[in-house]
Amino acid sequence: METMTLLAPATGSSGYRALTDQVREAGLLEPRVGREMTRIVFTTCAFAGGWVALLVVHGTWAALATAAYLGVASTQVVFIGHDAGHRQIFASRQANRAVGLVVGNLLTGLSFGWWVPKHAAHHGHPNQVGRDPDIAPGVIAFVPETAVTNSRGRRAFLRWQGALLFPLMSLEGVSMRIASGQSIRRRRDGSRLIEALLIVAHFAAYLALVFVALPPLRALAFIAVQQAVLGLYLGCSFAPNHVGMPTLEQGAVTTFAYRQVVTARNIRGGAFISFLFGGLDLQIEHHLFPTIPRCNLRQVQPLVREFCAREGLPYTEEGLVESYANLVRYVWAIGRGRPAAAAVAPQN
Repeated sequence: METMTLLAPATGSSGYRALTDQVREAGLLEPRVGREMTRIVFTTCAFAGGWVALLVVHGTWAALATAAYLGVASTQVVFIGHDAGHRQIFASRQANRAVGLVVGNLLTGLSFGWWVPKHAAHHGHPNQVGRDPDIAPGVIAFVPETAVTNSRGRRAFLRWQGALLFPLMSLEGVSMRIASGQSIRRRRDGSRLIEALLIVAHFAAYLALVFVALPPLRALAFIAVQQAVLGLYLGCSFAPNHVGMPTLEQGAVTTFAYRQVVTARNIRGGAFISFLFGGLDLQIEHHLFPTIPRCNLRQVQPLVREFCAREGLPYTEEGLVESYANLVRYVWAIGRGRPAAAAVAPQN
């Protein structure tokens, strides 16, 4: 069974320990069950409303607008799974896991048991070469080490990966489902069967609703639009968090707080930006305190700013457009073999 404890923050920094005590004494680490349940109810109702709308526009091309809406609503549901994976919703591990299985496997077709350990590895060693799965070798090269190739075709692709970044993001949902299926097939733990059954139930209901409501051609167009919007929204929500920020060398030895802060980027904005990003706009705060309820991140931000100033840690915060521009420039540079963000030297 997958672990739900994403981090065990062991750090040699007395400053971070003092900050943790300050945050805990302020009650900001305590679950906000009422607030989070309200969010869950609102989000799932909005998600269900999209499917009702599909049945209302039965058979017409207006269904494509519904598909785009459901792509957005599905991403908001995925954000709830992210919260559950971090145990932000309930104090109980089992209750968080139950929410994760429902919103992940059943409602969106993504394996919660695949995602949790993968995301735990990212949180443990963000932007560290060889340890963070989010920058591991893949279609897009996010670090110079993965851009080295003897293949002429691969080199040609990498030269244009900056231009292809956002189109490829539209396939993120498909990629995650493939990885989910591969994970379930490989696993031999007791949760494998329940996860598989929930995912099968998801796709059975999804395809039944779409093909009952729409003729075949429009049904296929609906699926393409909905999945593309889901993938693009997910990619645009996660990519600004670390892409283009400094990376850690494979053997780097750092304190917990150091590696969490220097590799993360916040997105400047208010409540609307936080809603759009599912709280991931406050990436530094989230990485320092991954179990803190999403609704408390804004309250802990001033304390984290003061901590970074005292410890001499860079607190990177950019506007939305600026962050996307910087990450595209970075991906272009990596693909063309030009100098990009320098690796962070191991901390003394």
